[in-house]
Amino acid sequence: MPKTTRADKPANPRSPFVFDLRELGRQPGSLKEYQRRVPAPAGLGLDVIGVPEGAPLTLELRLESVTEGVLVTGTISAPLTGQCGRCLDPVTDELDVEVQELFAYRDSATDETTEQDEIYRVDGERIDFEPVVRDAVVLALPWTPLCRPDCAGLCPTCGQRLDDLPAGHTHETIDPRWAALAAFVDTDGTSDGPAGASSESIE
Repeated sequence: MPKTTRADKPANPRSPFVFDLRELGRQPGSLKEYQRRVPAPAGLGLDVIGVPEGAPLTLELRLESVTEGVLVTGTISAPLTGQCGRCLDPVTDELDVEVQELFAYRDSATDETTEQDEIYRVDGERIDFEPVVRDAVVLALPWTPLCRPDCAGLCPTCGQRLDDLPAGHTHETIDPRWAALAAFVDTDGTSDGPAGASSESIE
């Protein structure tokens, strides 16, 4: 799974995405479950759809102590807002994403055999779950969100929603190769011919 960032930054203990591991301990098999409702950080989305900044994210997580670190499993639930990729109407939806990530202990075998950006790491007695949220949510977003599966989109000529137009909606078009000749056609369908030319035959 590609990652947005795994830079070695200290975890902010005041962040609602940071979990203190002192209650969990390092005994393999130790478990602790959490349910948190936290505000969404900025920039959690794509150009056409995403989670509004400050919207409530629900984290239902289980932290398990394992030999190499802390295994986090659970779900992330978030509200989505955006635009339909066909007709540009507003779109709202709910996103539920399952996650499973290992936070490696410093100096563990996993820590020593992986690159810095390949895996998350325990920061002292804390883990910062915000990068996991960003990775999981952004990767789960639809590239072309739709207001409904059968949305017909916009008319390429007039730009109106095709679903709001009558059946068989079309626009009369003139082949550009004949467009110049249209200027010579009278309203009654006859042609004057080139300017200055007589309509009488010459004997």
